[in-house]
Amino acid sequence: MAHTIKGTIMIDGMEITVTNPNKPLWPEAGVTKAIYLQKLAALAPYLLTYTSNRLLTTIRYPHGVDGEFFYQKNAPEPLPAFVHTSNHEGINYVVMNKLPELLWLGNLASLEFHPSLHAVGSHLPCEWMIDLDPSQEDEPRIMQAAQIVGETLTSLGLRSVPKTSGATGVQIIVPIRQGVTFDELRDIGHFVGKYVTQKHPNLFTLERLKKDRGDRIYFDYLQHYGGKTLAAPYTPRAKPGGTVSTPLTWDEVRNDVSIKDYHLMNIVERLAHMGDLIAAVEPQPVELIIQHLKKK
Repeated sequence: MAHTIKGTIMIDGMEITVTNPNKPLWPEAGVTKAIYLQKLAALAPYLLTYTSNRLLTTIRYPHGVDGEFFYQKNAPEPLPAFVHTSNHEGINYVVMNKLPELLWLGNLASLEFHPSLHAVGSHLPCEWMIDLDPSQEDEPRIMQAAQIVGETLTSLGLRSVPKTSGATGVQIIVPIRQGVTFDELRDIGHFVGKYVTQKHPNLFTLERLKKDRGDRIYFDYLQHYGGKTLAAPYTPRAKPGGTVSTPLTWDEVRNDVSIKDYHLMNIVERLAHMGDLIAAVEPQPVELIIQHLKKK
C-alpha cells in the first residue's frame, strides 16, 4: 500500500508527486488535498469501474472549490509513463484505469470525473442513463420524481438504480447488454419521458430551454449520447459539502433522502456497508421495449 516520502507517494510501484498536501480543496467540509487523496484511494475500486476504458473529462479547481475551474479533455502535460491515453477526434483523453492515474489527477486538483458514455474504440453505450435535472437550485420534489421514473421503468419490466448527481439532480441507471445503440435508448427515453410528463405535467418537462421550464424537472434523455458525458457514479463534486455522486436504494428514494447526505467524509463507510448498488443489477431486457417501439 502507499507509504509517504517527502511529497511523493508510492502506489503499485509508481511514484506520484504530491504538491501542497495541506491545501484546502473543500474548505467548508474541511477537506485538504491530503484528505482528498486518501478518500480517492478508498473510492477507487468503485469509481474506476465506471471510468476504466472510457474517455475521461475532468474538472480542475487549482485553488479549491471556491476558486476558478476549467474542463480538461486533453491529458495534462507532462504525462507520466503510467498514464494511459486514447486519441479520439483529435483529443488525447486520459483513460483512467488504475489507482496511480486517479491519484495523479487528484493531485492536479481534478475534483470531478466525467467519463464518456461509451468505451474507448466503441460507439455503443455502456449503460442507459436518464438525467433528472431540476430547474430550481433546491428542488424538494427530486426524489418523488425519481421514484415515479423508477416505477415507470419497473412497469416496463426494467430494474434500475437511482444515483444522486452530487449536485442538484438524480440520474437513473439501467444496466444493459452491449449491442444496443444510443439512438435506440433515446427512443425509449423519449417514450418514458413523454409518459411521465403527460401523467405529471406540473412535475416533469421535456422542454430543452431552461427559460421555458418554469419550476419543472427536466427529463433529459438527450444528454445520454455519443460525445456527451455525465458525472460518473462515485465521483466527488465541486460543491461546498464535498458531495459524491452516490447510488441509492429505492427505499432511500421513497424516504426522501437528501443529495447532500452523501459526501467525501462518509461515503467510504457507506460503500463498505452497501457495496456497489449498480453492479448488483444484471443487464436489463431493453431490447424487448425497443422492438415494441419499432413496431408502432
